[in-house]
Amino acid sequence: MPKTVICLWFDTEAVEAARFYTSVWPDSEILDDLTYGEEDPEREGEPLTVSWRLGDTEYMGLNGGKQDWAFSEAISFQIMCADQAEVDHYWDRLTDGGEESQCGWLKDRFGVSWQVVPTRLMELQADPDPDRRQRAVQAMFTMRKIVIADLERAADAVPA
Repeated sequence: MPKTVICLWFDTEAVEAARFYTSVWPDSEILDDLTYGEEDPEREGEPLTVSWRLGDTEYMGLNGGKQDWAFSEAISFQIMCADQAEVDHYWDRLTDGGEESQCGWLKDRFGVSWQVVPTRLMELQADPDPDRRQRAVQAMFTMRKIVIADLERAADAVPA
């Protein structure tokens, strides 16, 4: 099967984005970069693309110039977090200069949408008890950053 690489279109911020993302993920690195050549004299020597790896996933940033489109929530990247410390790390770093949304969603400083999801949420959503499952989901709907202890407290709440 061919390798799939995620390509993100930036105006001019691809290198800045690659540096930012690789500073957030512990197992990451910038792989390579290319500059515009003489085929585009107005931008010769400026960054064209940069490739980086976050964990096992490779990304490419393309400095394609200003366009009429922007990143939107229609496409987002999920970060599956093992515990609250991971949730806090990614949430705090990615919302720095970005904006919080609901239910673990956020936009980073470049406008890229991320979902910071504790794996415990997925476990609670798969709970065999439909009432526990529903209470956990309802609690999630009230949150911006997902707090595992609050999800568990809601799931375990005994209805009055």
